Amino acid sequence: MKSIRDIYKIGKGPSSSHTMGPERAARIFLSEHPEADRIRVILYGSLCKTGIGHGTDRVLMEVLSSVENEIVFSRITPKDVTHPNTIDFYAFKGEEQTGYFRVESVGGGDIVIVGRSSDASEEVYPENSFAEIMDFCKWSYVHTLSDYVEMNEGPEIWDFLREVWQAMKTAIHDGLNTTGILPGVLKMQRKAKYLYEQQLDTEVAQVRECRMICAYAFAVSEQNADNGTIVTAPTCGAAGVLPAVLYYIYQSGRATEEQVIRALGTAGIIGNLAKRNASISGAECGCQAEIGVACSMAAAAAAELYGLNLEQVEYAAEIALEHHLGLTCDPICGLVQVPCIERNAVAAMRAMNACNLSYFLCGTRNISFDMVTKAMYETGLNLSHQYKETSEGGLARFWNRHRTTL
Repeated sequence: MKSIRDIYKIGKGPSSSHTMGPERAARIFLSEHPEADRIRVILYGSLCKTGIGHGTDRVLMEVLSSVENEIVFSRITPKDVTHPNTIDFYAFKGEEQTGYFRVESVGGGDIVIVGRSSDASEEVYPENSFAEIMDFCKWSYVHTLSDYVEMNEGPEIWDFLREVWQAMKTAIHDGLNTTGILPGVLKMQRKAKYLYEQQLDTEVAQVRECRMICAYAFAVSEQNADNGTIVTAPTCGAAGVLPAVLYYIYQSGRATEEQVIRALGTAGIIGNLAKRNASISGAECGCQAEIGVACSMAAAAAAELYGLNLEQVEYAAEIALEHHLGLTCDPICGLVQVPCIERNAVAAMRAMNACNLSYFLCGTRNISFDMVTKAMYETGLNLSHQYKETSEGGLARFWNRHRTTL
């Protein structure tokens, strides 16, 4: 299993697979073809159907601004395309084609250049399932997933995660202090600051917890929707869940910053396992692969911060993912706004609930995290393409129908 550094990427939204991935691919292709005076890019599948709403064309034109460029949204997908987020790059010098490669944007900002082998040396963790990790930890007297992370990544991983935590806090702070309208045809009003400031005289502790966690999740998600800087956790569209939970626990005085940074390591393992054994791509497996995994990461992190044991941490992660099975990805107009922003807040609260349930019910469980991860992947593959980041079904479809009747 690869480093958890692959889960956390600091960058600009609104989409890890539709903006971060294509941007990275374009930079690589441009560097490999300095002779080119023209580059043609063809977007297929989900990248075609929601690329404009996600800003794919904008980021590609920015990267390729030094040469003449053409961005094509192709409604016809070649039979040899195997991933819903596929891009073809062509380089030309005059009329002569001088280069080509095909890229799959597989989620979380990662890309695969078709036909090129990956570097096996990138593998950091010998274990590739939670069951294997649990066995190792029991036999080696390792009591937390964060200790397991340090054993494999070295103590320098905490410096990296400290930067991640700082970026998450900055996104929350900026989101809470910004008002106005988000870009796009929906004209969505930012709500994080409003949520944060709406304290009631009779507000009880449970209501305040809900309001604060939701405000933090809205803050990050609105920054993401506004092309601001966020951290993939595991994706841009789900970037608000983990920082909302961690920041609430930190602000309430239940954890120090160093403990939160270690909890990021725990969350990273959960995200890594989902990425390796299933998917974190909404275009491949629906929103269960993004928000579901983010909720699972947050639940596990909270469980460690609250001192729960490894079995309880696993159970928290399993509950969180299990109860997102089948969640569709149907962003209205391809924008990472509706239902995405509210969905981050709801998932952050659900992560806290999963953590609480794991404390009380761990000894009664029948389902493992590995099992629900496999179920998520199979469910995702069987979802209709309309519900996998194409904006052709669900809320997106009904909103379009409503708009045309006005």
